[in-house]
Amino acid sequence: MSSHAARADPRALARRIALPRVHAGALTTLAFGALLAAVALEGQGGLQLGPLTTVEIALEAIAGVAAAAALLTADRTQRAHGALALALFALLLAFTAASITWAIDGSDAWIEANRTLAWFATFVLGFALARLAPRRWPALLGGLVLAAVVVCGYAVLTKVFPGALNPDETLARLRAPFGYWNSVGLLAAMAAPACLWLGARRSGHAAVNALAYPALGLLLVACLLAYSRGSLLALLVGSGVWFAVVPLRLRGVAVLAAGGIAGLFVALWAFSQDALSVDRIAVGERSAAGHELGVLVVATLVVLLIVGLAVNFALAERAPRPVARRHVAVAVAACVALVPVLAAGALASSERGLTGSISSGWNNLTDTNARTPANDPNRLTAAGSVRARYWDEALKIWRDHELVGVGAGGYRTARLRIRTDQLNVRHAHGYVVQTLADLGIAGLAISLALAAAWLASAARTSELWPSRRRRLPYTPERIGMLTLLAIVIVFGVHSLIDWTWAVPGNVVPAMLCAGWLAGRGPVGDPLAAPRPWAARLQGATRSPVRIIATLAALELALVGAWATWQPQRAVDATDSALLAAEANRLPDARADVRRARDADPLSLAPLFAGATVELTAGDPAAARRLYVQAIGTQPSSPEPWLQLAQFELAQGRPQRALGAIGPALYLDPRSSTVQRTYLFASRAETERRAAAAKRRSDARKRSRRNP
Repeated sequence: MSSHAARADPRALARRIALPRVHAGALTTLAFGALLAAVALEGQGGLQLGPLTTVEIALEAIAGVAAAAALLTADRTQRAHGALALALFALLLAFTAASITWAIDGSDAWIEANRTLAWFATFVLGFALARLAPRRWPALLGGLVLAAVVVCGYAVLTKVFPGALNPDETLARLRAPFGYWNSVGLLAAMAAPACLWLGARRSGHAAVNALAYPALGLLLVACLLAYSRGSLLALLVGSGVWFAVVPLRLRGVAVLAAGGIAGLFVALWAFSQDALSVDRIAVGERSAAGHELGVLVVATLVVLLIVGLAVNFALAERAPRPVARRHVAVAVAACVALVPVLAAGALASSERGLTGSISSGWNNLTDTNARTPANDPNRLTAAGSVRARYWDEALKIWRDHELVGVGAGGYRTARLRIRTDQLNVRHAHGYVVQTLADLGIAGLAISLALAAAWLASAARTSELWPSRRRRLPYTPERIGMLTLLAIVIVFGVHSLIDWTWAVPGNVVPAMLCAGWLAGRGPVGDPLAAPRPWAARLQGATRSPVRIIATLAALELALVGAWATWQPQRAVDATDSALLAAEANRLPDARADVRRARDADPLSLAPLFAGATVELTAGDPAAARRLYVQAIGTQPSSPEPWLQLAQFELAQGRPQRALGAIGPALYLDPRSSTVQRTYLFASRAETERRAAAAKRRSDARKRSRRNP
């Protein structure tokens, strides 16, 4: 029976239209989706140590178990695909951890090393799962779509019900639950290729595939409401890669066109509402407009679902003829070709003309003093950005520490000395410049080698460039691997123009997909028949090497989780010490300070808490020793110098305060707190000297009266 006849067969069509049954693949998809959504919602923006530590320890524990299982049950004939990428990632982790020894801020370097360890563990998890269950790749793609819909759906709901979900928000840009708008946009952009795969695939149930239409529409709404230009650029690049390497182009165009038009329609309506697009609007007005937005979003999603069902069931019953496919392909190509022509025409008709508009846009993009676009929908068409300033500062930091940088996470502290504003910026908004500042040429070289090794292994896995002697068909798995490649490319492109390495909800999906691609091996190689777990374990127990490797993996996971927990343990002990001091339980407070210092000897917070405890106990000399010790721990940070200066000022020693505030003023000349402390110390020292001079003058007068 021909493929066309099979599609037209009523019984085959009935089986395809029938409701899908829940099976192991669906449960695995739900598991992946739950994991990725939980990581995004719990980890938030990755800047709060408590939630970040929880996510990191969970990832390290899961990865340890998966790696141990993969080592224990691995097939002896299985080649070590992706081993070089895995080794280079381990080298990057080791170099990041080693930077603690020369870091300008050792505590931040430790936190960044823990973060890199968690991302390495996620990469290992994807690597191990590709070995343990290579046929479950659809669950990873489906799980990413599910998690993105949950997270981005929640983000949109904060606009629909601001009073209940986000009453304290003052900005119109969508940034929940990450606290950072570009992270919302990036998650939506990363899931877009997976939506194209879901809606365009020939396998799977038509009703399930139709869900790709409303999913992509919702993701685009979230991306546009976040005003994230970088995410839109990454989405376009990733979608372009998908269409370039996946042959399901016409099906993919249907998904992209329907979801894109619907998402743009909803976003344009929201942009026209001041209550949804202007900052600092009262909650009542935002709620009223948000409810209207909710109705529009639901109606749009229902329409997209109907469109998706109609398209998928129509294709299931009768595939378009080759002539129709060619006509549609020509029309789509013409529309794509018209985009740059229309853009050039719009620029040419502007006041500056085509050349002037391009020149002005380039200047706004690269000028370190360019005006930052406002946080409104107009920024989507603006070229200006503050990134040029951050990149320039990162390069200045790198030029002073070219080989190994200022240590992981050191950009934030090193920037204080050269900044021209009072913004507290943690990252340089770009992986290359951030890595240069933090880890120098050595760190960037390792990162580039890792990227090259991973690209080579990913291209080998997906058979991106098969040899002429091996012309492989586009099997469902090969299309799935190419989709994973497009997802990681979205993350990589965005990482060049923003620092999302800190956000678990963005990094974990990318590292899972990257690890799977590295560890799977060529899709053209036949997979071994699945063996029962009992048979696998029976063979593994006969190999002492495997048992040792398995135990080593579990032990490394435990050690990594313990190291990850220490900074948070120090924070908890520090908080306990301050509470005990406030309650005048000084012995308990001192014990908590010792526990905090033992847990994280690189952090300044336990030393400052200890000084507070000693001041409460009436021992300023002991408190001063702790402030001096803090300076010895981080001499290039302005914070311990500032703390010592404020202490000396409170003790009535303005001369010593001036001696301490001088280095702080050099290390952070733009800080208003440092400037005020310097002025107070200078005024107090002037008054002290005037009082001393007056005392000496009075003494001389008395001596003249009474010779």
